[in-house]
Amino acid sequence: MSKNKDEKAKGAVLEYLTQQNRPYSAIDVFNNLHKEYGKTAVVKVLETLAQEGKIKEKTYGKQKVYLPDQSQYPTCDETELKAMDLKIAQMTEELKVLQEETRKMENELRGLNSSLSTDEAKKQLTVLRGEVENYKKKLAQLKEGGKAISPEEREVIIKNRVKLVKEWRKRKRTSTDILNAILEGYPKTKKQLYEDVGIETDEEYKVTPPEI
Repeated sequence: MSKNKDEKAKGAVLEYLTQQNRPYSAIDVFNNLHKEYGKTAVVKVLETLAQEGKIKEKTYGKQKVYLPDQSQYPTCDETELKAMDLKIAQMTEELKVLQEETRKMENELRGLNSSLSTDEAKKQLTVLRGEVENYKKKLAQLKEGGKAISPEEREVIIKNRVKLVKEWRKRKRTSTDILNAILEGYPKTKKQLYEDVGIETDEEYKVTPPEI
């Protein structure tokens, strides 16, 4: 590197170690400075700073770590140290609470993102009810002696009925989950929510998914 580049790297490394005030290996410093300076250059700068007495070099086996000269920092008495320990404990506890809240919110968000929206659920429920009504009419006509159907057609109708009833139950369950999730943060009652968004329920029409 050029002399100007060397000085810039030297200043950046010294400033970083001074601000962080903790031991780092050369590769740590290289990565934490976002690889702005070459690895070889960072090693050279650290060795130079250590020789000049601006930082300390410690060797642990084959590993070398570097840390700022502690004499440049103000000392703390026992009372200050205890206060800092207490503050660290309080902040650690707050961090745990925030992490738990974040985890719950992320899980809730994933659940909502994977579910149908309220409008989508309403539209699909309307379509499904219409299909069910059509099959009810056809079934009533057959029971009244309407046009006979072949065993194959009957089998298709039975399969479709099973499929539609399952879908009805699934979508009803999905709609209920969505509405319950909304109600957790909704300031009004369930009845008011249904009225506000125009939700129509099976119970309102006195219908329930039939047995399969």
